[in-house]
Amino acid sequence: MNKKILITAALLGILSIILGAFAAHGLKELISLEAQQTFETGVRYQMYHAILLLFVGSSTYVGQKSKKSIFYLVLIGLLFFSGSIYGLATNELTSFNFKSIGFITPIGGLLLIISWTVLLISFLKVKADNL
Repeated sequence: MNKKILITAALLGILSIILGAFAAHGLKELISLEAQQTFETGVRYQMYHAILLLFVGSSTYVGQKSKKSIFYLVLIGLLFFSGSIYGLATNELTSFNFKSIGFITPIGGLLLIISWTVLLISFLKVKADNL
């Protein structure tokens, strides 16, 4: 599981950089400044959680069950949160109306919050002698 988490973290990081560059250069002329800032929010949260997964995948303080939960919470959370933000920010460029699925953005945010909560609970379970 650790290898899968670390590989996913690296891929999410790479994709964050690509999407960030695309937003800064490719989308600059196509969408409003507000939409660019919205897109960048999705990129920023994706990178934050790529770093979180790097930590989780290499940590000995997080149990395997918690790692698995965090992994899936982050993946689904990012898909819903950042994915919907990317769609909403570029809504005017597509024929699909992403506003119709905008309700999944806060659900994704909640899943990301829960992933951090699972991490916190894992740390609280660690005995002081092990730190």
